[in-house]
Amino acid sequence: MMTACFEEPSPLDAVREFLVGWQSGDYVSAARRADADQAVVRQALEDVGVQLDAASFRFSLKGVKRDGDNAKAEYHAEVDLGENNPLWEYDSTLPLRLVGGQWKIHWSPSVIHPELHAGERFAVAVDPQGRQPILDQAGESLQDETIRYVAGVYPDKIPDKAALCAELSQVTGFPEDRLLSRIVSSPPQDFVPLATFGGRTFAQVKDKLTAIKGITIITDSLPVAPKSPKDIVGRVAAITPEAEQQLGGPQRAGDTVGRDGLQKAYQDQLTGSTETRVLILDGKGKEVKELKAWPGRANTSVRTTIDSSLQAAADSAVATSQQVALVALQASTGEIRAVSTQGMHQQKDALAGKFPAGTTFSIIAADALLKNGFDPKEKVPCSADRSVGGARFEYAGYTGGNTPTFSADFARGCVTALASLARRIKGDAVTASAAKYGIGSAWELPLGSFSGFVPTPSSDAATAKVIAGETVRVSPLTMALVAGAVKTGTWRPPVLVTSPSSPDPTAEVAPAAPPAPIPLDPTVVEQIRTLMRAGVTSGTARAAAAPGDPVHGVAAEIGYVVKKQRRDLSWFVGWQGDVAVAVLAESADAAAASAVAGRFFRGAAAKKL
Repeated sequence: MMTACFEEPSPLDAVREFLVGWQSGDYVSAARRADADQAVVRQALEDVGVQLDAASFRFSLKGVKRDGDNAKAEYHAEVDLGENNPLWEYDSTLPLRLVGGQWKIHWSPSVIHPELHAGERFAVAVDPQGRQPILDQAGESLQDETIRYVAGVYPDKIPDKAALCAELSQVTGFPEDRLLSRIVSSPPQDFVPLATFGGRTFAQVKDKLTAIKGITIITDSLPVAPKSPKDIVGRVAAITPEAEQQLGGPQRAGDTVGRDGLQKAYQDQLTGSTETRVLILDGKGKEVKELKAWPGRANTSVRTTIDSSLQAAADSAVATSQQVALVALQASTGEIRAVSTQGMHQQKDALAGKFPAGTTFSIIAADALLKNGFDPKEKVPCSADRSVGGARFEYAGYTGGNTPTFSADFARGCVTALASLARRIKGDAVTASAAKYGIGSAWELPLGSFSGFVPTPSSDAATAKVIAGETVRVSPLTMALVAGAVKTGTWRPPVLVTSPSSPDPTAEVAPAAPPAPIPLDPTVVEQIRTLMRAGVTSGTARAAAAPGDPVHGVAAEIGYVVKKQRRDLSWFVGWQGDVAVAVLAESADAAAASAVAGRFFRGAAAKKL
């Protein structure tokens, strides 16, 4: 009767203190509310977090029912298993009874989970999938197999897990507690990968690793060594402690991560997500029951538009140059077939570079002029220098002689003649034509790219600079698309990856649809084709000539200043058959890029034989 006078009015306080203590990691407070040895309860709650390798627990109380000196509380649990797995959710009950006037949780393992019994424990089994390859358009891998070395353990063979983790942490940099929780949370008989090494790194740490008692080294091979185009395909590295923290999941120590290129852009698809199962094990480590399983998201290969045969021809074509970038695509589809560079970066320069277009922009200027009724047979003087509205232009290729036609000026890339036409056309007409050729449009690729920029000129001088390509900025990809548009009569956005459709399979918002193809004026385009054919037969693009289908193109040379240093660039923009090409070379020779294009066309034809 005396006890009843001091009886807690409700079991609710006991339930709350127990669940809050468990959730927050204050196991001492939680254990005080149990009717068993507090050290046993405290250790059991702590072990649950380790066995599940849980990032957090969250509990919500569903209700409490009292029956005299006994009560029952129902609660809902949410366990964050980390690694980007879904929450593990379950319902359970807390039995309570009055002990000395206080409500206590009547302790047993089933307090933690209704299926857990004495002598049993949790474990988390994972089954990561091997990294999938990036493929060319024919389905062939764009990587070579590479040996990797995986350091791991069989938990039941390690007498001192903490000591092993301390030693391994010194070698790898992974936190001791993370290594330990992965070991403890795994089924004892399973191999648990803890760190992955490439050949060079493994050679550096091999002696230290093998000196750790209980470490097992296994080898396997993955398609991760990039073939050409290496910058586009991208490189792969083992998960580092820093990368693991940044990525969170589904990757973990022992997996690989894309460092750049498509390997990075499609990391989640190439690796998928790990299959995860929550298990109950008996005292011998044998599986008693599976409580929950997540199959994981299947990993898939990434299929690109790269044509390995054309890529090889491109690589051979640029091999003898010092600074050059080449982009080749299928004119009728916009699909990128080859990206090759020497001394430049395939993504940062070839796809996303911002370079002055020079007189290759005469393609766009011609479109605007021809729409305005301009006759390409009209004679337009080509001089060594000319001033237009105060803007000065110089043409290094001036040789004197008779006044040429616009067609001849176009073929020779006579910048003074082209600039002089600024008074014959409005600036906004030139920018409108540029838009028709996709310059500045909102197309996107899985990798960074640049569609171009054309300022809207407000004076004759500004218009002349645009026509001359001085203030226009484009990438080689931009101009390859321009060439494809002239060839087919329709501008099309670029395509690099055909499957999967998006780099982010979990995105709630679908990626923006690519811009629609833009049909061009067929009469005007036919005239531009004639102009570009003359660029190869009698102009500065003659070095691009090759057997087979007629080569059409235009060449240009332009100098500009970057960080107070002058750079001289040579361009070729054109096509042969259904292959549109843009070449950019760092050279003061206007024909340098055309020579690369010619080698490419000849090499491509030879590979088809």
